[in-house]
Amino acid sequence: MTPMLLGILICEIGFWAVLGGGLAARYLLRWRRFSTVLLLCVPLLDVALLSFISWDLLVNGATADFTHGLGAVYLGFTIAFGHQIIHRVDARFAHRFAGGPEPARPPKSGIPQLRYEWGQWLRMLLCAAIASVVLGGIILLVGDPSRTEQLAGWFWRVWLVTGVWLIGWPGWLSVKQLGAGQEASRP
Repeated sequence: MTPMLLGILICEIGFWAVLGGGLAARYLLRWRRFSTVLLLCVPLLDVALLSFISWDLLVNGATADFTHGLGAVYLGFTIAFGHQIIHRVDARFAHRFAGGPEPARPPKSGIPQLRYEWGQWLRMLLCAAIASVVLGGIILLVGDPSRTEQLAGWFWRVWLVTGVWLIGWPGWLSVKQLGAGQEASRP
């Protein structure tokens, strides 16, 4: 296991540990302020990962590999989807341990599902943009193409996933919805 992969795993485990601890403090111990402080620490894990990637490449002089690109995409994902994940886990925790209402599920059909899928894709678009900025920033900061050539491959990977997501989900559902609308309007 490379140090970079270990750093990503530590950040992922840290995310769930801080989230779980924050929600346990809020709903089981009723420590609202402490819970808020813990939950506000979640973005610090992203800062830590970005610092670790930068340190490894700039100070340690490492040559970028697959895990450095994965770290950049992980950062994009946590920034784009992190708040939504926290909100969903919070709702489930409140339901299970504090008598809160049953969490809403994503819509399964019609215009609400279409809106939801487009919203999810827009989050993926944000993820791809953030990952691209991080990748580009790292490439510029390192300034040595021989040490960062592995990162260039991550641009097409993240944008390929974004394009497939567009076609496979909101695009397909839009076409399907349009077809259903035309059938409904026929006499």
